[in-house]
Amino acid sequence: MGVYERQKKEKEILEAAIRLFASKGYQSTKMDEVAKSAKMSKGLIYFYYKNKEDLYMAVTKKAFEELKDVFKDTQKTKGKSGIDLIKMLIENFIRFTENNRMYQEAILNFMGLMAQYNDAEKRTHIDPLILESPNFTHLLEIHHDPAKIGIQIISHGVRDGSMRPDLQPEITFYTIWTMMIGYERLRGPIEYENKEIKISTENWQNGFIKLINDLLVGTIQAQRPKAVQGSLF
Repeated sequence: MGVYERQKKEKEILEAAIRLFASKGYQSTKMDEVAKSAKMSKGLIYFYYKNKEDLYMAVTKKAFEELKDVFKDTQKTKGKSGIDLIKMLIENFIRFTENNRMYQEAILNFMGLMAQYNDAEKRTHIDPLILESPNFTHLLEIHHDPAKIGIQIISHGVRDGSMRPDLQPEITFYTIWTMMIGYERLRGPIEYENKEIKISTENWQNGFIKLINDLLVGTIQAQRPKAVQGSLF
């Protein structure tokens, strides 16, 4: 089997799995259903992916690759300051999570796995089939790629003067990303109509982006500090 044909089969299996995981959820999806949706034999599915856990890790890897493209495409926008790029990134991230719910859930699930994986005792509670997955091993190598781009954007903003000179890029970006993830998680409760809090998704998104802008821009009196580690603001 040639490389092109192999890649084509892998793509068809992934697309079938994504459709089923999105509509039925990971737990309820059976490998038989993936095979039927991909119009392949179950044996052929197992030729490409060792088990359902490995297939889910492959889908998660695809999710991180798609998210990285969102970051990369934002960074490539010409003629924009660092602060403008961050605001664009937030809008593009929100759009990504709206259009790719399954990808976002897979990414968040992997982040939860990493919290277990980084603790020797908790790691023993992770499904061994996940730890044995080649795609999980690959994820360990690439899952920081989107953040690396985000850090570069913050650094660009500090250099071009559109952001405060005292910002530490790594800490700043991971703090902003935390806020972005929290925003995505709370959108559901905010959209619920029967609530006493007077807020809509539209005015919240605008206010959210403005708040981050204000935090990153700061005041014109901000001075570049002497080398001090661990400072966000």
